[in-house]
Amino acid sequence: MEWASTTLAFYGLGAAALATSLVTLRRRLELSKAKHRTLTGHARMARRVAALVPFYDYDERRFFCSDDAPEEVAARRRAGFERLAALYDARFAETIRRTAEATDGISDLQFTDAYRVPFQYGRLVRQHLKSAAFVQSSAGVMLTDLDGNQLYDLTGSYGVNVLGYDFYKQAIARAVERVGELGPVLGPYHPVIADNVKRLKALSGCDEVSFHMSGTEAVMQAVRLARYHTRRSHLVRFCGAYHGWWGDVQPGIGNPLPAHETYTLKDMSEDALRVLRTRRDIACVLVNPLQALHPNASAPTDSSLVDGARSAHFDKDAYADWLERLRAVCTEQNIVLIFDEVFVGFRLAMGGAQEYFGVRADLVTYGKTLGGGLPIGVVCGRKHLMKRFRDDRPADVCFARGTFNSHPYVMAAMNEFLRYLETPRARELYRDLDRTWNERAQRLNGRLREEALPVEVANMSSIWTVRYLRPSRYNWMLQYYLRAEGLALSWIGTGRLIFSLNYTEADFQAVADRFVAAARSMQRDGWWWHDPAATNTSIKRRILKEMIAHRLSPKRDCAQPR
Repeated sequence: MEWASTTLAFYGLGAAALATSLVTLRRRLELSKAKHRTLTGHARMARRVAALVPFYDYDERRFFCSDDAPEEVAARRRAGFERLAALYDARFAETIRRTAEATDGISDLQFTDAYRVPFQYGRLVRQHLKSAAFVQSSAGVMLTDLDGNQLYDLTGSYGVNVLGYDFYKQAIARAVERVGELGPVLGPYHPVIADNVKRLKALSGCDEVSFHMSGTEAVMQAVRLARYHTRRSHLVRFCGAYHGWWGDVQPGIGNPLPAHETYTLKDMSEDALRVLRTRRDIACVLVNPLQALHPNASAPTDSSLVDGARSAHFDKDAYADWLERLRAVCTEQNIVLIFDEVFVGFRLAMGGAQEYFGVRADLVTYGKTLGGGLPIGVVCGRKHLMKRFRDDRPADVCFARGTFNSHPYVMAAMNEFLRYLETPRARELYRDLDRTWNERAQRLNGRLREEALPVEVANMSSIWTVRYLRPSRYNWMLQYYLRAEGLALSWIGTGRLIFSLNYTEADFQAVADRFVAAARSMQRDGWWWHDPAATNTSIKRRILKEMIAHRLSPKRDCAQPR
């Protein structure tokens, strides 16, 4: 009898263990299904694969015919490349010289210089089409470099420049006058901060505000507060989204260590919602509204533009519906919903993405856009989530410190920005914003189609990206033709064009003319020739063969396999 009881107990334990294993397996399968099928959706695998990619580059002959273009086409490309190089050397001489002098001592410039184009082409490009990182002045929508060249600004200061540089220069000047008597006193507050808090609460619809030194720090604090109040460990980010450079939100390539408490899920996916409903370790969900322009894809950059597969399409209604469903699940499961508006804040609407999409978050982060031209990070949130201590546990606190978090000059410049948003002029600027920028994109695309140029733009209001309509290994060359036409781009090239809202119709018309001229020149020089049998898939397969060949035999010329 005793033996039978023992046997039954073991069977019971075994059954319980099996049931637990099956539940764990089901949860793992659900999580796997909620990840995007690409490497972008599998952070650990992406890091492993990236570590295996070998370096190799093309010699001068192969550079112009890596797609096996005919000799005549390769000769046209070479001639166009040489013309561009001569133009750059003559037009940007002093700016290039100063950039070269500074690059040796600035690691940021070394990084951006190395990753402007696919690495196979980098050596020859850096040798002949040198980058120019310095500018002397700004006015209107123009930047002037050290050689006196005036360029239409499409960099947008990486999203900061919403209202135009003239506004920010004036805001900073007025800010210095307002707080100059106090100066850079840190710790105590200048009275202007009280007005900032009142206005931020009204704009964000939140109860409290905290100030930080950057957008990355603001996101870090928002996540920390969510973990503190939910007593849960994991954050959810969506595939391809950028939330700053710290480890938990950048778990894949670029992070030296894996992020163990981060789930990267598919954006706009029922599978992702299922994971949110069934897991009990999720503290918060991070949303970067910019992803609506390219769901589940990383920020587009010309350094990875090896074919014509870049995609982008913005459907406001579809994304708003997704956010509403996400909001409902987060509310149901007591998960903190965080809108990361560091990039899009106050660009889409006066009330940011919350107003634009009609969905309220629990915590909202803003960045330098809010600083009136000076650096800042801000967290706005519901009262119970912003508290950094527990009344009944005096040693249980949530730290967040920073020396310059409320610098008087920054606070005064922020106040200038916030006050401007309430003026009739600002309201007029935001009126019909989508219609204005959508029509501009449509007009440019119409001109490109009329001239049979294999390129188009997609936009999310004043944030644009360039799409390529032809499989080509040389689409990244367009950035150099655009610069030659007097358009200033950020180091990521044609992946993101950011217009300030003070662009007039005349300004935009000039940009459109130059864009079309650049595309026309690129086509004339043969960069968009392609084998009719080539596809984006076949191009990627060929590059994979090159990588494998070089990995197996580093001294071999790897550009040859087909």
